[in-house]
Amino acid sequence: MTENVISLKNVSKCFKRYDRPGDRLKEIIYPNKKFADEFWALSDINLEIPQGQTLGVVGRNGSGKSTLLQIIVGTLTPTAGSVRVQGRISALLELGSGFNPEFTGRQNVFFNAQILGFNQKETEEKFDEIAAFADIGDFIDQPVKTYSSGMFVRLAFAVATSVEPDILVVDEALSVGDEAFQRKCFARLQSIQEGGGTILFVSHAASSVVQLCTSAILMDSGELLLAHTPKVVISKYQKLIYADPDKVLGLKQDIRLLNQLTKQETQENLQHSNLESTKTEAQAEQYLSQPKEHYDEFYEPGMIPSNTVRYPSRGAEIINPRIETLQGNVVNHLLGRQDYVYTYSVTFSRSTSKVRFGMLIKTISGFELAGASLKASTQSVRYVEAGTTIVVKFQFKCLLNPGVYFLNAGVVGTVDGDLSYLDRCVDVAMFKVQSCTESCGNGIVDLLIEPCLTVVNSDCLVPEQSTEVI
Repeated sequence: MTENVISLKNVSKCFKRYDRPGDRLKEIIYPNKKFADEFWALSDINLEIPQGQTLGVVGRNGSGKSTLLQIIVGTLTPTAGSVRVQGRISALLELGSGFNPEFTGRQNVFFNAQILGFNQKETEEKFDEIAAFADIGDFIDQPVKTYSSGMFVRLAFAVATSVEPDILVVDEALSVGDEAFQRKCFARLQSIQEGGGTILFVSHAASSVVQLCTSAILMDSGELLLAHTPKVVISKYQKLIYADPDKVLGLKQDIRLLNQLTKQETQENLQHSNLESTKTEAQAEQYLSQPKEHYDEFYEPGMIPSNTVRYPSRGAEIINPRIETLQGNVVNHLLGRQDYVYTYSVTFSRSTSKVRFGMLIKTISGFELAGASLKASTQSVRYVEAGTTIVVKFQFKCLLNPGVYFLNAGVVGTVDGDLSYLDRCVDVAMFKVQSCTESCGNGIVDLLIEPCLTVVNSDCLVPEQSTEVI
């Protein structure tokens, strides 16, 4: 079994909030009297993280995510419970933490590397690599107080990941950098994963959590509500943040129950056959394993997702999402490189304005592949009367390689003066792309690649009867 490198047992953290600064002194003088309100940021957290796991941590603002990470890193001590961490740990908890603003970038590199366990010689050997990754040019010799937020996070991430940590903690730091730097950061994280490193990753970006993480936890009000696969955790998180206030308590209780079922099945070494993520994967496997002699579009009635998440309706209802051919035939077994229409109807139960519609295609794991949203003012509907039904159509070319995919649908409009989801369905439909004899591509997306071979030296050709694999 893989060794747990992080272990939290019954960890709680309490912060005291004083009305006046002098109340702190009064509490020391009169220990039997209370001069502060107690705020429990964490309540009885139990968590085991094995070596090599990438754990996504999600939750609403104020849920306790950052407090949890600070306790793991050691910048905070728990009020109760025990914490055990094995290995060199490196963290990017917040912009600016661990950097002296008066020091230059170069000085901060050596200072932080020393804190993380590197000596002078080791840091000198790594410095060129760190500077190249940060790519901030001559600013490396300027005080960091002159840095932009993007430059700051570039240098901080470069240092944190270049010291070869056993455990890396990242708290929303990647949201600061530009797209090119974010891609470089994700490549570095994947390199740490391949080297057997453990990563704790906090992000509000659902696609990043699903793509990067091997497991995830959902935090809320200091409580660890759910530990499960990233896709299940993200679906519950999205359901929680968009739930009506009067339904939040009931939803949280349902999530706790799912968490208990997950724990029981893990302890009994079962296959989670009745849990949402496994249902999705089992369905996909079922359709992927079907005979491949079908090369025509067709519809299979039983191909319906078992884990659809529907947001609470706020004046609209999405009806009958489906894929059709250009001739109007409903299909869920598609042919690659052909044109189709993803369509659904929306019935409005109350009047609203600035109405927009959207769709999304995802992989089995929940990675967001492609979608469309009618965002422009010319594409939105200025005003919709109650009782209106609108049919939405998205025509697309199926440039996906063989596999099973899932669909989302959503409608946005004005509620109490703010734009909000009127209805949204996650994993509301699924479809299979069949094999295409014309394609020589692999991966997920078919880029219509057409290889071209030119023989330069005939002596290099492998004889036709050879069994050598090129």
